[in-house]
Amino acid sequence: MSVDLHWFLPTAGDGRGIVDNSNSSNADPRTAGNRAPTLDYLTQVARAAEAAGFTGVLTPTGTHCEDAWLTTAALIPLTTQLKFLVAFRPGVISPTLAAQMASTFQRLSGGRLLLNVVTGGDSIEQQQFGDWLTKDQRYARTGEFMQALRGAWGEAPFDFAGEHYNLVGATTSAPPNPVPPLYFGGSSAAALPVAGENADVYLTWGEPPAAVAAKITAVREHAERAGRTVRFGIRLHVITRDTSAEAWAVTEKMLAGLDPDAIADAAARFANAESEGQRRMTALHGGSTANLEIAPNLWAGVGLVRGGAGTALVGSHVEVADRIEEYHALGIDEFVLSGYPHVEEAYWFGEGVRPILARRGLLAGERELVSM
Repeated sequence: MSVDLHWFLPTAGDGRGIVDNSNSSNADPRTAGNRAPTLDYLTQVARAAEAAGFTGVLTPTGTHCEDAWLTTAALIPLTTQLKFLVAFRPGVISPTLAAQMASTFQRLSGGRLLLNVVTGGDSIEQQQFGDWLTKDQRYARTGEFMQALRGAWGEAPFDFAGEHYNLVGATTSAPPNPVPPLYFGGSSAAALPVAGENADVYLTWGEPPAAVAAKITAVREHAERAGRTVRFGIRLHVITRDTSAEAWAVTEKMLAGLDPDAIADAAARFANAESEGQRRMTALHGGSTANLEIAPNLWAGVGLVRGGAGTALVGSHVEVADRIEEYHALGIDEFVLSGYPHVEEAYWFGEGVRPILARRGLLAGERELVSM
């Protein structure tokens, strides 16, 4: 079995250090980081990801960043093969409109759309969109949304009656070709059955292998009860260099650039987060800069100030490849990676780690090319 590698589009800003609050609702996309998320800069990131051999780029959603649909649509003619994993929230868009937008995107891009359905883990931010459901209600609505979305892509008008959606004759001018897979993440008890029953790819943030294995088992059990199969992906940052010492030196420089007060403020905010995934990320470091290597080559330092995915693979190219292979052995087939800054780190990974993965037969169709 092979793996798919994706990169990240930093639509909240980028920089050489950890971009403070880059996944927080109080970040300003015009000033976050040292590099503003202009179309020119995001084009550089997208083209770097494409040149480095990544399949696609994840584009986040929320009030902290630029809109994912508009940004990726602008990048369609500026790239050639790169796919766009567009994150969006069911609570702020109808499933029929989402079906229409996705169908149009597929036609305009030549089939380069992937969809990341994000339930929303912060009620305060959801209320900014006019969404007042509880977290469990939001997950229930997400399950209905994915069912209704697929129904609207059918050949005939689709009726749906649920607790949150009531559709009559939902349809699009033409179904998307291909139908984009639905990516979905969530760590709470309410999220796992939604994943098993509806998602094509379940995404987890980067936790130690044993914790990831437990999530995979839980989602698989829900999927089996629903008569389905689900693929699995993981979201990680990455710092890879020619030697392990060089990579870990980058983490020390990043830590040196963090304000202790900012770390304390973030720890307090994240510890009280409604999101189970965010609480799990925070528990990995506890707001302390000590003992941040929580598993071999897995560093929790990014999560000291950044909400959301807070761990990074750190090490030599061989070590990072080893960890990817280890997660793959657990059942992870897709890796959504990122690094600071995103242009340079895309090349570090593409030139350093990808050839190793190819030689090990983990990249479909590339073993022969690398060995020539």
